[in-house]
Amino acid sequence: MFKTFLTSTALMLSLATYAKAEAPMAFDVAEDHTRIHMATAPLHENGMPAHGNAFVSQGYIYPAGTLAEGAVGVLEDGSPAFPDLVLGTWTCDGYFVGEGGNATTGVWIISRQTFAFDDGATVVTQGTEIADIGQPNLRPVTGATGEFADINGGLIQTTLGFNDFWGLSATYVFEDRTPDPASGPDHASYGTDQIDKTDHLEWDSGVPVGPIFDDGLSPST
Repeated sequence: MFKTFLTSTALMLSLATYAKAEAPMAFDVAEDHTRIHMATAPLHENGMPAHGNAFVSQGYIYPAGTLAEGAVGVLEDGSPAFPDLVLGTWTCDGYFVGEGGNATTGVWIISRQTFAFDDGATVVTQGTEIADIGQPNLRPVTGATGEFADINGGLIQTTLGFNDFWGLSATYVFEDRTPDPASGPDHASYGTDQIDKTDHLEWDSGVPVGPIFDDGLSPST
């Protein structure tokens, strides 16, 4: 009985370790053009979404490298080009800002992105999106479940381009939060050398956080 218990425990620990190791630390996304929905206004004169235009979109999550070399991840009818490789569903909602759909560089979208993996794990990020192709952009992770529950840091988005159907192709990699020996234990290196290592997700102003009362005193004083 005791031997069986030990064997079962070892098996469960082995499976847990395997599952954790299998959590992808990088992945690609192919936007499904048939599930892009934008508000009818405001628009630029050329019909592209302008500042303040709201949208929601969905697409497919693939293993990292699937969309390399210009591979298109979505067929014309909106179905996945590589159905056997689909890891889950990506949902993005938010607003166009600045030059919106006419932007060629800099921030053009403020969004929330939800990565729902088929195994039930989820990752949520919120922040800016930039129009620059091939330029990494760090987005804070604001929530995660399942195998990603212990993620500490951000998710780096790099837009690879847009396919013939105007669907986004992008690749993502989690920020590497392991201590950087060159910077000391309080600093972290990122998953790419192209991002300025002075970037950070949190800033401590030194001001106490809590309710502020008109007289500057707490209710008990």
